[in-house]
Amino acid sequence: MSENNKQQSNDLDRRELLKGLATVPVFGLFLSQLWRKIRRDTLKKSNILSGLVQEKSAPAIIKGLSDSKHLNIGIIGYGGRGGHLVRGAGFATTGWTTTVAENARKNKLDKQFKTFMDQEDLNCSLVGVCDLFDVRAEQGLDASQNEVRPGGKPKKTATRYRHYKDLLANDDIDAVIIATPDHWHSRITIDAAKAGKHVYCEKGLTRTFEETIKVYDVVKETGITFQLGHQNRQVEANEKAKQIVQQGLLGTINLVELTTNRNSPWGAWVWGIHPEGNAQTIDWDTFQEPAPNKIPFGEEALKRFFRWRCWFDYGTGLSGDLLSHDFDAINQIMDLGIPKYSSSTGGIYFYKDGRDVPDVWNATFEYPDKDLTVLYSASLSSNEARGNRIMGHDATMQMGGQSGGGSVHGFIVTADSQSTQYKERLEQGIINSKYPIYTYSPGSKQIDGVTSATSKYFANKGLLYTYREGKRVDPTHLHVKDWLDSIRSGGQPKCNIEMALHEGVTCHMATESYLTGRRIEWDPVNRKLI
Repeated sequence: MSENNKQQSNDLDRRELLKGLATVPVFGLFLSQLWRKIRRDTLKKSNILSGLVQEKSAPAIIKGLSDSKHLNIGIIGYGGRGGHLVRGAGFATTGWTTTVAENARKNKLDKQFKTFMDQEDLNCSLVGVCDLFDVRAEQGLDASQNEVRPGGKPKKTATRYRHYKDLLANDDIDAVIIATPDHWHSRITIDAAKAGKHVYCEKGLTRTFEETIKVYDVVKETGITFQLGHQNRQVEANEKAKQIVQQGLLGTINLVELTTNRNSPWGAWVWGIHPEGNAQTIDWDTFQEPAPNKIPFGEEALKRFFRWRCWFDYGTGLSGDLLSHDFDAINQIMDLGIPKYSSSTGGIYFYKDGRDVPDVWNATFEYPDKDLTVLYSASLSSNEARGNRIMGHDATMQMGGQSGGGSVHGFIVTADSQSTQYKERLEQGIINSKYPIYTYSPGSKQIDGVTSATSKYFANKGLLYTYREGKRVDPTHLHVKDWLDSIRSGGQPKCNIEMALHEGVTCHMATESYLTGRRIEWDPVNRKLI
């Protein structure tokens, strides 16, 4: 039987059932009314706002530029994130490809291997690897040689460098990916730019505010192509959300709430200490060189090397790691720029493990010229997904989270009961403020084999995968591609140095407020925090 015939048969069966039950006076009346209510509710839940949204097709994957000039790249810092970035460029270790291929064979919902192999060949070679831990450096070399990749056998393979300056001295290297801990970002970025290398730097931009200004100035002076590692810039849901905000469909926006909830040791940066980590395999002295406080190598040093995000000596904790993602996403959607004021509070309430960065943290960002406040609230000891909310006079956009019913890295828009823009539709019953008037859910609703709590957190933020024309794509791959294509074309990537300045200054304002216990003001004329 065809699908159409099946549907007609089901409709007839329902009608006959209702007719039969209608002969039972009370029960028949109840069912008839219930059926009509279900039909009304279904209509109310439809995308009423869709007629007002000026639809645009999802951003297409750029074709052609990646097939032009071949580029040689180097990776500085081949840890967990560094390995993912290199995979985004098309290079994975043999251990990784073997594991994910086997996972896919066992579980058809696990799409990691297919997503990787379906990536566009970015016409580049991984020719340089630098890491202060021998094990990771060897993994980087292995990734450069693995023939299981988009495009098949690599054109060239990598050389290991003990120090990043030696890698930068190789004139054959066109561009570098920097995925070290944050306290090395500014030094390496500045030296790379001065050496004429294009830079992809993982977020957060820098460890300190002063470093952010220095990086910005050198990138502008040298004219290199710079990309900050916020792969959320490639997520199609953010582009759709931007359309809705720009068209004024939420009305006047005075308050935005951003949230982080995690509840696992891994999510709180209690990462594993590698069994092969020791004084012979780790260059500890080089690692801690830019850090303000030095400690001798030992058990404490091992903890700091592998769990560096827990200390202000090497990063900024929640600010540079997690707030930075959410701020950059909302900056992408709303074009906020740097706030005028910031204040923050919090403390170490759950993880009493020697860290000095807070595990509960709240930050406020004030934009007086926009009549807007942005609130950020984070906890590393509760997994209650709250999502992010843009609250307008006419409607609220809920991105992720359970309370608003948002789907994985999608969003819903719900009209405000006191809306001016939708007043007539509300009075006529066309719009019901209890139901969404617009729902955006890109691609598959399945998490596709993602199982760990931390991975699910990133999946819900849209940081593990996005969709292009219904096809699952790794946004990290799209972000690396955007950078490489911009190098070839001479254009600007999506998270260029201007966007990086917004992220760097904003996050450091909040960090500085926490450390000093006072409100911080941004002076854009003198480029200072006061």
